[in-house]
Amino acid sequence: MESNRFLASIRPYALYLAWIVSIVATGASLYLSEVLHYLPCNLCWFQRIFMYPQVILLGIASYKNDHKIIPYAVTLSVIGGCISIYHYAEQKIPALAKALPCTAGIPCNFDYLNWFGFITIPLMALIASILIIVLLLAGRETKEEVHEA
Repeated sequence: MESNRFLASIRPYALYLAWIVSIVATGASLYLSEVLHYLPCNLCWFQRIFMYPQVILLGIASYKNDHKIIPYAVTLSVIGGCISIYHYAEQKIPALAKALPCTAGIPCNFDYLNWFGFITIPLMALIASILIIVLLLAGRETKEEVHEA
């Protein structure tokens, strides 16, 4: 019951909150690369490819209160999240880095950040993707609402 009440309370703001998460994730990645001069690896670039457009897409959808964007934004977050899972695994499981090593630029298994021994940049990207997915799924319109509109 408590979880239903919580979901019902955030539901009207789900698009907006997902947009805020995408802004924070994009801003953080730009801060790490442009201010701290952490060079992004190939997998970081792919994660960015699936996060950056969401700032624009979710921003427009939030402004228009357009829930039709949800399947598309969830798809982008799922793909980006899968890349984050692989990237995190590559950092934490040395055998994966040897199986498919990065051949150009910074190695994908390199840790710029390793807070508490497990919080790395790919984990933070994964958390952002999961938050966006959860918020957008919580913000879906029910069948009754679609028929009323």
